Amino acid sequence: MSNSSKNWSKHELKVYLLLLCAQADTEQTPEEIDLIKQKTDSATFASLYKEFKKDDEDTRFEKVEASIGVLEFSQMELSDLKKEFYELFRLDNKFTAAEQYLNKVLDNILY
Repeated sequence: MSNSSKNWSKHELKVYLLLLCAQADTEQTPEEIDLIKQKTDSATFASLYKEFKKDDEDTRFEKVEASIGVLEFSQMELSDLKKEFYELFRLDNKFTAAEQYLNKVLDNILY
């Protein structure tokens, strides 16, 4: 596992999580990527997207779990994060089984 996630800010973790959500159904649509880009600056997006693309699924979850363990989120921050997940999941007007499964996995990691 790369150690780059050890120094993520909450914002960087959020962007990485949104990329994970966009990938849930194995297809990142241009609309999903555009929505994520709207939530961050171009340099942060480019850096995290590059890292995300090189990581395999296990590494992605390891990084998320490691970062969650270090960063302290309030209940309000977690609630806002969950709303952003749903916004991304519903962008294509579908909530696929893969997205539902990822949502449950993220609930277990975040809470």
